[in-house]
Amino acid sequence: MKHSINLKLGQHLSMTPQLQQAIRLLQMSTLDLQQEIQQALESNMMLEVDEEDVNFQQLETLPEKKTENADNVTSEGSQSDMPDELPIDSSWEDVYEEDFESANSHAEPVEFETQRTGTSTLIDHLIWQLEMTPFSDRDHDIALSVIDSINEEGYLSSSLEDIYSGLSDQIEDLDFDEVQAVLHRIQNFDPSGVAAIDLQDCLRIQLLQLPENTPYRKEALDIVINHLELLANHDKANLIRHLSVPADRLDKIVALIRSLDPKPGLQIQQSESEYVIPDVYVTKRNNVWQVQLNPETSPKLRINSEYSALIKRADESKDNQCLKEHYQEAKWFIKSLQGRNDTLIRVARSIVAKQTEFLEHGAIAMKPMVLKDIAEELELHESTISRVTTNKYMHTPNGIVEFKYFFSSHVSTEEGGECSSTAIRAFIKELVGSENPAKPLSDSKIADLLKEKGINVARRTIAKYREAMFISSSSERKRTL
Repeated sequence: MKHSINLKLGQHLSMTPQLQQAIRLLQMSTLDLQQEIQQALESNMMLEVDEEDVNFQQLETLPEKKTENADNVTSEGSQSDMPDELPIDSSWEDVYEEDFESANSHAEPVEFETQRTGTSTLIDHLIWQLEMTPFSDRDHDIALSVIDSINEEGYLSSSLEDIYSGLSDQIEDLDFDEVQAVLHRIQNFDPSGVAAIDLQDCLRIQLLQLPENTPYRKEALDIVINHLELLANHDKANLIRHLSVPADRLDKIVALIRSLDPKPGLQIQQSESEYVIPDVYVTKRNNVWQVQLNPETSPKLRINSEYSALIKRADESKDNQCLKEHYQEAKWFIKSLQGRNDTLIRVARSIVAKQTEFLEHGAIAMKPMVLKDIAEELELHESTISRVTTNKYMHTPNGIVEFKYFFSSHVSTEEGGECSSTAIRAFIKELVGSENPAKPLSDSKIADLLKEKGINVARRTIAKYREAMFISSSSERKRTL
């Protein structure tokens, strides 16, 4: 085989560092973008925030006026009355009655968000009650094991036998009755119904802790202990026969049971709130919907003029090269950030123009739309639209929604049009919310009602949308009590 050198021409797509940075900024969420901007400000000397000019002369005159007023005060504690020497056994408070907080009135404001305590858990709440309750050392160890096996809903995640077998190796001569006695004491802790074995036990504990003169308490205990399955099946006839009570009295008994909490642990279990910062605001002015970027999510950056003036064109020193690199990186970063904002506002305006009915009437009026529709209108690639709409939020009159919320599949109508799947879900939710609990709407009935509106949806599609919204079937939604 003979070796030879050949010249071949070809083309290939190469992603420059600038393009990679632009794509990375485009798909970032608001929180990630803020962190990226802060990191760039800390690492690049050429970057700085373009803040509005502040009239520092007015700010400087304020403390001067306050000092002049303070000098004119002749009451005890003013500067004009300050003694030359203080007695040895005296303190500063004996001479000056001014509150120390006033001296810090111009201090930096405290961020209360940093002072938030950790989230409270059910286990912490139960252990706190355990430490406040007199227990022997032996019972204290048993109680800790019982509390450790309680899940976030307030139920025992392990059986009492498993807890006993785990403790029998650690505590000598342990009796099962000891573990059961400690469990009964913990079941009297707050919240009511905690440390229950199952739902029946949870409801029974809550009813027993009610005052004995509570109306319908005795009958409610009878239902929970002996006829809970009939109550779950809404078997009103058999409940009336077993309890020998009229129908109106049974309704009041069931109302008492429904007032109980089936998951008492969630009352204590607290989670830290997650806040969503919108990227754009949509408002209506002069009957025209307008889109505006949120200035807090992306502050305006600029090149530091003092550092940029130090760059010498013909100088090849190490320091000058460093300044040039920082200057070029700052220019790229600002350009990528501006490109991100421009693309984001263009996509948001296009979405608002196509979903005006949603802004006016809500989710029921949502129109079907896919990424390709926006991409063709803006002459961008679908992957770019996908990056822009990911983890980006829009503040609308109907609440803060993600950009992705506006994109959904479509279903054909009798008139040849299309209906958004989001609108169909809103229709289903509205129909289920207004149905008769004694005669809930089946999936076939919902499909017929939508067909009357001109929307052709199969029954299995209704079932799929209903399950996606965590709506139970008609048999489970039926309420006769």
